[in-house]
Amino acid sequence: MKAIALVFLAATLLPAQTPGRKKRTVTDAEVQRVHSSAILIDTHNDVTSQTVTGLDIGGQNPGHHTDLPRMKRGGMGAQFFAVYVAASYVEGNHAAHRTLEMIDTVRHDIAGKYPADFMLALTAEDIRRAHQQHKIAALLGIEGGHAIEDSLRLLRRYYDEGVRYMTLTHSNSNHWADSSGDPAQPNNGLSAFGKDVVREMNRLGMIVDISHVSDKTFWDALETSGAPIFASHSSCRALSPAPRNMTDEMIQALARKGGVVQVNFSCDFLNPEVLKAGNEVAARRRALRDQLAQKYANQPDGLTRATNEAQEAIPPPRERATLRDVVKHINHIVEIAGVDAVGLGSDFDGVSCVPEGLESVEQWPNLTRALLEEGYTASDIRKIYGENSLRLMTAVERAAGR
Repeated sequence: MKAIALVFLAATLLPAQTPGRKKRTVTDAEVQRVHSSAILIDTHNDVTSQTVTGLDIGGQNPGHHTDLPRMKRGGMGAQFFAVYVAASYVEGNHAAHRTLEMIDTVRHDIAGKYPADFMLALTAEDIRRAHQQHKIAALLGIEGGHAIEDSLRLLRRYYDEGVRYMTLTHSNSNHWADSSGDPAQPNNGLSAFGKDVVREMNRLGMIVDISHVSDKTFWDALETSGAPIFASHSSCRALSPAPRNMTDEMIQALARKGGVVQVNFSCDFLNPEVLKAGNEVAARRRALRDQLAQKYANQPDGLTRATNEAQEAIPPPRERATLRDVVKHINHIVEIAGVDAVGLGSDFDGVSCVPEGLESVEQWPNLTRALLEEGYTASDIRKIYGENSLRLMTAVERAAGR
């Protein structure tokens, strides 16, 4: 891997000391040494929603969180790219078509276009092999269980195409699993078919991802799965009460079965004040949108026009989370479930606000510095950055075919 850019922050951004660790000062050389010793795995990145429409990940893309030059400077070892299928593709049964397009953008526009820098990875051992070859492992994770169109045959096809995890829902409930983002969902959790989906994922060796699901779906998935499961991009509800975050009870139960919580960098998931401000802005936008929708009721694009005008009229909140908030969430998971239960799922290029100090994939070394100064050891950081995810992947692979 090329020399890692060390983009450091002032000490004022560092978090309060966590009991059991001694806060200390570290050198640039130590940060680089520890950062280079880890296989940094990010389990969720949505830049694929732009590469599928022509964005070149190999160029400088300052309007996005992700590009290859900054991934290298940030010292990345592996990236799960999101095979995100919006709920709108359910209409007319276009979800499978979109899923294959999104798989193709990872295989063709990313790994295939830059084979000297990326290696398509299917297993934990592939990630280690890519790291040895000084390449970034590229992996695929479906976001939204509606992608399988209620078909285990499609699920198996996606596995054959290289998909190694699937988020059971997105913000919409589907026919077999309820979502945390669907206020109309009846909170039935997983249906009988949904449990079959989980068992088939276990048989294949595909990780069951519970980010976005309702609490009942989480508990059903945890009970049904014979392999460890994970949250590919979620944080702690005790620190910020976003429905997409996990309760302490959920985090502890996940950890007891060998699971990992991959901390999400979305500002509202990290900081309750940002969440509150965002909810207030969203409520004002909805009210204005509904008024404008009546004005444009007779126009074919009336709702879209009303939505866009409401967003332009009411700006997003100015509040932002910081690097300190990320470390607080890591600390919290470590305190209640242990260091083996935490990983990283940034949601870069899938969220509109990321923390000060972690504005892009280039700035991962800032987190390394903050964790070292917080008192985490090099071994702890290697676990958080990649070894916990590799352990989980290996367990899922070993459970396959049973």
